[in-house]
Formats: sequence, C-alpha cells, structure tokens
Amino acid sequence: MHAAVTVTPARLPDLLLGLATVRPVFIWGAPGIGKSSLVREFAESLGLECVSLLGTQLAPEDLIGVPQIRDGRSVFCPPEAIARDEPYCLFLDELNAATPDVQKAFYSLILDRRIGSYELPAGSIVIGAGNRATDNALARPIASALVNRLAHVHLEVSPKDWLVWAAGNGIHPWVLDHLTDRPDHLWSKPPKTEEPFSTPRSWHILSDALHSFGPALDEATLGVIAHGTLTPAHAVAFSGYVKIVRSRFGIEAVLRGDARWPHRPEDRDLLYYLAESFRGRLIKELPASKDHLSAAGQQTAYRAKSLLVQLAEISVEVAQSVISPDADGNPVLPAWFLVETARDLPRLVEARR
Repeated sequence: MHAAVTVTPARLPDLLLGLATVRPVFIWGAPGIGKSSLVREFAESLGLECVSLLGTQLAPEDLIGVPQIRDGRSVFCPPEAIARDEPYCLFLDELNAATPDVQKAFYSLILDRRIGSYELPAGSIVIGAGNRATDNALARPIASALVNRLAHVHLEVSPKDWLVWAAGNGIHPWVLDHLTDRPDHLWSKPPKTEEPFSTPRSWHILSDALHSFGPALDEATLGVIAHGTLTPAHAVAFSGYVKIVRSRFGIEAVLRGDARWPHRPEDRDLLYYLAESFRGRLIKELPASKDHLSAAGQQTAYRAKSLLVQLAEISVEVAQSVISPDADGNPVLPAWFLVETARDLPRLVEARR
C-alpha cells in the first residue's frame, strides 16, 4: 500500500487515542520498527489487556470457532482468546500475511465487532498491523472489502524517537552513543537477499547481546554478533566505533596529529569508521563557497588534504570514500574543495571513475 502520509512513533499514541477508540486501525510499516511494541504500550496506557493474534498462524476456524449443538441447533463458539467478558485490545498482527480465507473471517470482527453471536465488550479496540510488500516481507494483497473496513496509518522510522525510548529502556551505551552520532544507521531498507539488516529491533538484539557478554567481549565475537544483526556496512562502522571507545583512539587525535590513521589489516573496520567521521567533519566545517572560508577553515582544508594523502597511502578506496557523492550521486563536499582535491590528489578522482 502506498504511504501518502506517514507518522512517527511519538505521534502514533495520540493518533490511536482519537481513531482506534472509535474505528479499527491498520498500521503499516517496515519490519522491525516497533509496530507491535507500540500497540502493546498503547493498550497498556488505556488499561486494556492486549490480545495478539498472528495472521500467519491462524486458520478460519481459529476465529469462527467450532460448532456445538444447543437446543437442536448448531452454534459456533468463538475461541477463548477472543471471547472475553472485559474490554480489551484485539491486535491482529501480520493481518495482511494471513490467507484470504483468514482475512475474510476477520470481516465481521473488524467492522461489526462480532463473531457469530459473540460481540466484543464495549470499550474494546481493534488494531491490525503488517509489513509492506515492498519490504520483501511476507505480505498478501488485502481485498478492497477489508481495506475499506479499516483506517490506515503508515509508520515511519524516527531515530529521534527511538533514541529517547532507548535512553530509558536499558539499551547498551555503545549502541546508544553510536546511533546518537550516526542516526542514519538505525534503519536500512530490507535487502533482496537473505542477510541481516539494521532496524530498531536488530539494534535492540545487538544491545541485549552486548549486555550478555559484558566487558569480556572480545573483538572477534563482537564482529560475529554485529554482522549477525546489522547491515554489513553498519556492522563494520559499529565495530570500528567500539574499537575507538576501547582504545580511546578517535578522529580528534588524528586531526590534531597526535595519532596516525590505523594501518594494520585487522584495523580496517576502525579505518573505515574514522574515515566516515572525517567525512562528516568536513561536511560540517567546510563552507559551500570558498569566499566564506575563514582562516581556521583554510587550515582545516589544508590539513584535510594532507590527511587524505596519508589515508590514500594506506587505502585509496577508503580515501576515495571520504570525497564520494551520496547514494543519489550528489556531491556532499563543497565543489571548491573537490576541485582542489582533484588537482592535488588526481589518483583519488581516477579511482572514482
């Protein structure tokens, strides 16, 4: 389903308060961004028990119930999980991953709030959630009749919201500090191949692993769990960050000349991380126009070209990554600096071609 307008996790509770209390809602979003957790927290805020039904694990009879004979007539008895006396939040997770027959079984429950003769207690709310087909997740088309029975909300990832949540929920300091510096690493688009990718959920998994291993965690094990939970490039960056934390080796020391670029093959992840930090520093400190270059800026530009020379002696590829354009091919560093770099370091420009 196309997301014309999206909402952040921080906005979702207020939206649900006004919407889900009067009509059923379907929350769309990528895998691992916290849809289920947000629904459970919302239900808890209303004092309602959250009863989750997983669409991929249901058959139609799990909703409609099985027939019993009463007074010579067959009566369908809805399952105990649904047939409750007190109001509650019915959460239909992965609804759009259910088979068409299961989706059809939900029609009356979603719109009329009843199954057979059983009706949801007054004050109950119905919320569905699911991934999008564009996320390479298991998702089936939803019939227009079901689409029209729901109000649809598209949830987006918000690093700001997640970091606020993480600060109060025991997320490992390394994860919290790294994502504070690199919020763009919180989420990446699901790949088309079967490999880990970064989401708020996968960072939470990594945090739990870091807590479990504790201070005795060695570098090799860190690499295994980082690459086992995150997008490969993010795993390399995080491993490099941890090395910096442990060794107190940072970009500031390199910029001051108190330390050189790490050159050992086993420190390549650290080198990539420092190069990314170096790139970020140049983006922040170099003005778009050379006419606005201060004396301090001139010194920064001069020092930057010197550091690029040193970096290229270790790895032309890593040095080239500092001046490379963004994912859409747009330059991120000022044009005047790129021209000077091309003049003074032609092999970096040649490597880009």
